[in-house]
Order: sequence, then C-alpha cells, then structure tokens
Amino acid sequence: MVQLTGLQTAPGLKSKNILSLRDSSTEAIIELIQSIINCNPDVDEPFYVMDLGAIVGLFKMWNHFFKNVQPFYAVKCNPDPAFLGTMAALGAGFDCASRREIEAVLALGVAADRIIYPNPCKPESDIRLAAKVGVNLTTFDSIYELSKIKKHHPKCSLLLRLKAPDESGARIPLGTKFGALPEEVEPLLRAAKNAELTVIGVSFHVGSAATNSDTYREAIALAKSVFDVANKIGGACMRMLNIGGGFMAGTQFEETTNVIKTAIETCFSDMPELEVIAEPGRFFAETALTLAMKIIGKRVRDQLYEYWISDGIHGSLSCIKNNSADLMVMPLACYSDSDNIMCAAKVRYQSTIFGPTCDAMDTILKGELLPELEVGDWLVSPNMGAYKKSMGSGFNGFLTSDTPVYLGYSCGN
Repeated sequence: MVQLTGLQTAPGLKSKNILSLRDSSTEAIIELIQSIINCNPDVDEPFYVMDLGAIVGLFKMWNHFFKNVQPFYAVKCNPDPAFLGTMAALGAGFDCASRREIEAVLALGVAADRIIYPNPCKPESDIRLAAKVGVNLTTFDSIYELSKIKKHHPKCSLLLRLKAPDESGARIPLGTKFGALPEEVEPLLRAAKNAELTVIGVSFHVGSAATNSDTYREAIALAKSVFDVANKIGGACMRMLNIGGGFMAGTQFEETTNVIKTAIETCFSDMPELEVIAEPGRFFAETALTLAMKIIGKRVRDQLYEYWISDGIHGSLSCIKNNSADLMVMPLACYSDSDNIMCAAKVRYQSTIFGPTCDAMDTILKGELLPELEVGDWLVSPNMGAYKKSMGSGFNGFLTSDTPVYLGYSCGN
C-alpha cells in the first residue's frame, strides 16, 4: 500500500505541500483548519482539507472486502488532480464519462488501458478521441450508439448497460436515463453481432448512494440472463461484469460486498474466470474532504440569527438541492472566541444560513441551532468530497473551481 513518501512523488501531487494530521478524526481536521485560518487571517474564500491518509485507508478497505473487484474511480465525483493522482498511485483504474475527463487522467501519465468510458451516450468527437488515445472499453444501451461506435471506434470492446432495478433506495437513481430493458437485450446483442462489434460483458449502476444492498443481487441475476442470451445467439465473448457504483463507506459497505460476492458466486458459478470491475466514486471521495466556509455577513431579526457564508448552493453546497440532510455544519468561532473555538457549551439559537450570491434561493439551512457567531467566524462541514466542488456552477462569479484544497495525511492508514 502506498504511503506518504510514495504519494509525494505521484502525478498530481508533486511539489504539493502535504500537511501532517495526527489522525483522521474530526478533531484533528479542525486543528488543521484552525492553523490554516491562523496563517491566513484575511482570507474570505472557502477552502477544503483533503486527507490523503483517509483515501489510502479506504483503498485498503476496498481491497480487503473486494479483493477480486478492480475499482475504476468515477472521475466526475471529484476530479481534483491531487485526488486523481492519489488514486492512480494506489492502482485504481478510472471511469471517465467525457473527453475532458479522459484527457485529465491521461495528463497524469495514466495508461489508456486503465481507463473505461462507461457513458452510454457519447458525442461522436469523443468516440474518435477514445479511439485515438487507446481507450478501448465503453458501454451502450441503444442501437443508435452502436452505429456511432461502428463508424468511429469499431475495435472497441463493449459492455451492454442494463437498467438496474428501482428498489435501491439511491439518493440519485439513474434508471430513468440509462440502461436497456430486458426485452431490448436480445435485439441489441443481435445488432452488435451484425455490426461485427465485440460485446464482452454487461454493466449496470444501481444509483448514487444506494441504501438497499439487495438490489445488487437482483441486478447481478439480470446480468447473468444477458450472458445466457448472448451464449444462445452466439457472436459475443462474454467475460466481464461491471457492477457500477452506489457504494458508501461505513458499516453498510461490508454487508453490500457480501451480498454482491454471494450473488456472483451463485449466478456465475459456471464462470470462475469472470472479470468483475466497479465504478466507485462516493466511496473513496465523500469522507476524505472537509469544507471550511467563512461567515461574511450577519443580521438579527426578532431573535432569528441570519448569516451569510462564502459558499452556497451554486457552489460546493449544490447537494442541498436534492437533500439538505446531506449537510452538517459545525461552528468554528476562531474570531469571536478563540478560547472556545468549537462553541460546544454555548446557548444556541434558531439560525438561517445564506450563500454568497444575489440569488434569494441561495438559502442553505433554516432553523439550524447555532451559537451566536460573528463575521469572521467559520462553519466547517465534513464529508464534502463527493459531487460538491465538481458540481459548482460559478454563478454570480463565485467560481467553485477556484476553491483551494489543502492536503493533509493522517497517520494510521
């Protein structure tokens, strides 16, 4: 397993200052954030702290529970170069869903055979790029995609993308947009055969942050039925299963991996050499980053405390458009009370938190219980590594891409 000395020379991390963290606890992260603020007292912009040690620990966990499943990290989840460089150094492959994602990963020196292009609907120019640089594995779920691939990348290996069952409890389901239906499978396989394209397996995705592990069992059974259809009609050399993403770090991960391994052993008992890959994003990214946001404005009306902070729903906090429960904020009173920076014992008041833009909808939390804070204090949010910075729009000139990322490495991973 790669340790700090190995990461310091990895692509995307070279010449970067990696700060020391005593461990991966919230308290240790807060200490580092406090030191960064102390060194930059006039800074108003939000910033991230990325714990590289936490990423190393998560990769170790993946290999422990999923040692025969190769992860292809979903770049869209968090495309920060330091994050990608860490994943590359650890041995991950990469799930790139666009031309720019492919180019970003190749720029780190990653070989093209460590990249998959699992977007079922691709611009023709992007398919031509994949052919040019040697990205030779992609997905499809319609005959129209097959015609584009036949024209621009006929030597590419293909995975038939299935629509996963809808019972995954995913935070962001994907089945309404992607995936072939059972009745479409045989016509698609025959179309690929007639076009002399090589289908090597099946992929599915149960949705982002899935909570029902049993959905994987159903999806794997559906995938096996596709292998059986391919065997019946001939022309396909089926050897790969892509189980997609949806994984979350935590106690549920072990349960999920057990369900998946049992389902594969049951459904594919006749294929001991089956190659299994996955597209985890949130699993590796979510808990590895913490966001610090400065309080830039304040108002008090009839005992309602209102605060403006330096990030909002058009930036790193776009997640609250789907579910405000995704966001946890901790007050860091480094300006108004340096002796009690976490405000643990203070009286708390009903508070509203606004983002920095001129959009009235840029309201982050209402009814949040906070101690009284002052302009210059900060709010800290853990678990902000997945689909946060990457989804910012830059509205009103607040560019999420400009948000600094400080690198730390916690011991014990």
